[in-house]
Amino acid sequence: MQNSVIPKGVENAIAALPHNAHPMSALVVGLSSLGSFYPEANPAFAGSGVYKSSIVQDQQIARILGNAPAIAAAAYHLRTGKKLPQPKAGLSYAENFLYMLDSNGDVNYRPNPKLSRALDVLFLLHAEHEMNCSTAACRHLASSGVDVFTSVAGAVGALYGPLHGGANEAVLRMLERIGSVQNIPAFLQGVKDKKEKLFGFGHRVYKNFDPRAKIIRKIVDEVFATTGKDPLIEVAEALQNAALADEYFVKRKLYPNVDFFSGLIYRAMGFPPEFFTCLFAVPRISGWLAHWRESLVDPDTKILRPQQDYQGVWLRHYVPLNKRSSSQSQLFGPVPVTNEKKRQLQGTYTS
Repeated sequence: MQNSVIPKGVENAIAALPHNAHPMSALVVGLSSLGSFYPEANPAFAGSGVYKSSIVQDQQIARILGNAPAIAAAAYHLRTGKKLPQPKAGLSYAENFLYMLDSNGDVNYRPNPKLSRALDVLFLLHAEHEMNCSTAACRHLASSGVDVFTSVAGAVGALYGPLHGGANEAVLRMLERIGSVQNIPAFLQGVKDKKEKLFGFGHRVYKNFDPRAKIIRKIVDEVFATTGKDPLIEVAEALQNAALADEYFVKRKLYPNVDFFSGLIYRAMGFPPEFFTCLFAVPRISGWLAHWRESLVDPDTKILRPQQDYQGVWLRHYVPLNKRSSSQSQLFGPVPVTNEKKRQLQGTYTS
């Protein structure tokens, strides 16, 4: 429990953000500011060898994993305006997260066990998945010797991008746009004609079926038994069946992935779509930290500097300054007057 209560300064930093700030933005703020409270474990202060100690490594891992649910809950309460409850002893990781979201500080509150289990399973399935955009960002930053809080915050920033962590939200919006089972044939034809995008299908690694999707599909029914059935599940299942029966998608190995049903679970549990990526980030932090620790003991680790393949003009001739155009308009053309400048010109000055 000692690593589950975020410092007051971190809570204040998140609370200083506007109430409509994206939760992932608040998560980045919280994680990056968290490192400021442990200068003794910051290589910029303590020297580049501070992480050679496995004890110091474990301390930072425990701090980040312990504080992550509370930071995410603080990001959630930016929207609700409620005070962040303190975590409660005796609850599981997922239970405590739900407790901090829903208890309103009532110590007698206990989250629904079925919903807690569903979130726990989703956390396990999202905990790690090899070298992807956010994991690479974490290792790239760590290679410079920066503190682990900054590395993880950078990974959250990469996950924030809709092409990476926002896929389940995109699936939900796609299903809402389809609306009914009757509209599926026209939608799939639109995908084939490059007029629509099919979210939640296909994966860089899984070419036949994402095994995580099978597990999540079972969780859907368990959650719906508690929260009530979401009508979009019929659209989702019909879309899945239609795509799996269509040679166009089968030939391209486009099968449902982990994101296809997870958004429906999150929506049924009452999470706003903009919070979905936070529910991805909290468990994935454990995977990033595993990569961070691995990079520390890898003898081949050095600062990452990807090579670039320059394909521009190979040879340029130097033009002396006295032979260059002296007029900006000759170089770039006339610069239009902006609306801001026009507004300024409309004002008057008093003596």
